[in-house]
Amino acid sequence: MTQTDSIRLDRLTIGYRSKGSVKRVAENITASILQGELTCLLGQNGIGKSTLLRTLSAFQPPLGGDILIGRKPIGTFTDRELSRHIGVVLTEKPDLHNMTVRELVELGRSPYTGFWGRLSEDDEQVVSEAIRQVGIEPLAPRLVHTLSDGERQKVMIAKALAQQTEVIFLDEPTAFLDFPSKVEIMQLLGRLAHGQQKTVFLSTHDVELALQLSDRIWLMEAGVISIDTPQRLAEAGILSHFIERSGIRFDAEKLTIHVSRPEA
Repeated sequence: MTQTDSIRLDRLTIGYRSKGSVKRVAENITASILQGELTCLLGQNGIGKSTLLRTLSAFQPPLGGDILIGRKPIGTFTDRELSRHIGVVLTEKPDLHNMTVRELVELGRSPYTGFWGRLSEDDEQVVSEAIRQVGIEPLAPRLVHTLSDGERQKVMIAKALAQQTEVIFLDEPTAFLDFPSKVEIMQLLGRLAHGQQKTVFLSTHDVELALQLSDRIWLMEAGVISIDTPQRLAEAGILSHFIERSGIRFDAEKLTIHVSRPEA
């Protein structure tokens, strides 16, 4: 299958403007986020992962360069148009009471409904299919505030699916989850990318899971972003340089991380 660009970054510079000053986080990024792949964004705290995700999601403007959807700059889309191309799942827990899981997933149809937000029969079918794909049918009548963190994250992914966008950005989707739930969420996102040819791009601190389950890694370090498959980044020694510290060893062949026991 021929891979196609879903999002194209053309000499993108990201950062902030405040009180007449400019802080550049990363400069002149030229890269593609590919359709049908699960791509994980890695980097130390404070390196700029959230800034990159916010810029890609059009929550904040770039300092320079362009983000292209197809061949169209992201800044030329209206909010409604953009919401039909990009779905975003944030880390923050939704503070919702007296709303059921199904009602929350239904909000994913808002880019397509009229002023009153009334769902057609087709909209209802899309919502039901999104709930089925994520495997949360038993949760549909539950109130959102009664869910566990893992259940809530699945609901937010179902809402993004109901939005029917070709691109889904996620900010730390495995934060606050136990290990089995982390694995389940990452596997789910991989299935969505491969099975539905979605472009799934997420930031994460779960390095080993990202290396074992993603198709491509974006590794942010000071002044540079290294982009390639986990295997090629490992072969080039880039991952060892990022991961290894005293008592931490990276197995480049198996893409696993080994931690030494402290000496007595």
